[in-house]
Amino acid sequence: MRLWLTRALARIRQRVTWALPVELLLFVFVSSWLLMVWAEPPGAAVVRADAYWWWFAGTVTPAAAGPGDHYPTTTAGQFIGLYVIVGGIVTITMLFTRLARAIEKAKGLRMHGRAELHTTGHTAVLGYIPGRTERVIAELTAEEPHQIVLCAWEEQTEQHPLGHRDDTRFVRGNLTDEEVLGRAALDRATTVVVDPRDDDEALKVTVAAAYLAPEVHTVVALHDMAHARTVARVAPGARCVEWHSWRLLAAEARDPGMSGVLSGLLGAGQRGTYSVRVPASLAGRSYGHFQMALGRWNAATVLGLDTGAGVDLSPSWTTEVPRDAVLYYVARRRLSTADLERHVERADRALSFDDRELLRTPWRERDTDY
Repeated sequence: MRLWLTRALARIRQRVTWALPVELLLFVFVSSWLLMVWAEPPGAAVVRADAYWWWFAGTVTPAAAGPGDHYPTTTAGQFIGLYVIVGGIVTITMLFTRLARAIEKAKGLRMHGRAELHTTGHTAVLGYIPGRTERVIAELTAEEPHQIVLCAWEEQTEQHPLGHRDDTRFVRGNLTDEEVLGRAALDRATTVVVDPRDDDEALKVTVAAAYLAPEVHTVVALHDMAHARTVARVAPGARCVEWHSWRLLAAEARDPGMSGVLSGLLGAGQRGTYSVRVPASLAGRSYGHFQMALGRWNAATVLGLDTGAGVDLSPSWTTEVPRDAVLYYVARRRLSTADLERHVERADRALSFDDRELLRTPWRERDTDY
């Protein structure tokens, strides 16, 4: 007997689908109507076709205000009403049970990275490294809300490591598998960040990503930048950055080409980054005054200012520059204090010229005419 009951319950569970509550509700509706026609006297208002459905809805669910003037008048009809109420309770219970199971299943798939995503315009981060990935994603979303899809290998994590973040979805699996990357909607992303554990993994994942989304801006973190040439062969449009600089990785993902700018600032090339201390003779002038002087007469750009309280990058042009403040700038060569005084003096004289006269003035990088 117990075995029979177990099998019967198992079959009932298998039958609990979305269609079953509808089927049960239809059965209760039709059977109760036929029974009500039998129980109520001929011509009763409650059994009319235009009234019974309203009475049934008001009895089974709270969707209607109530049966109103239509109700069974006989004892048998009232028992049939109880049958309708019980049938409605069973149907609604089955419906909400099914709904709760569907929500729980969807949540489980989402938390374990098995759900297929339908996002567009997101940033896909391929690879998860505890601590590092959290910082990269925080940097990517620092300026404005942005949808992130985090993709991790099976062995890296069992469930969503950033489940507390509403802006981060999760996909788990083999990151070289087209089906896994397809679940991450890689072809609909705006940026792909390949953040691997080693350079061999970086190459494999980049090949898979470039095959599925060849037009998407791709940033690859490499432990050895010598492998950038290999990456360029399989993904010509990918930008490679040093793995150890996670801020540079996020900057390149956020603003394509930024890694080249920062590398140019830090590396040897046509221009370099320098600093110069402001002498007493130039104290009290505005930051914009120095920006104009160095820009017009030395093709330099002032990046920031340090007055002793720390570096202030790109301050307001009206900021007053005190004595012994340090200016940080990008230029073709390093400037001495005498060079700075000379360029500021020229800028002071240029205030009396209009732009046309200034453009006609020849500019020489190493002008020694003081």
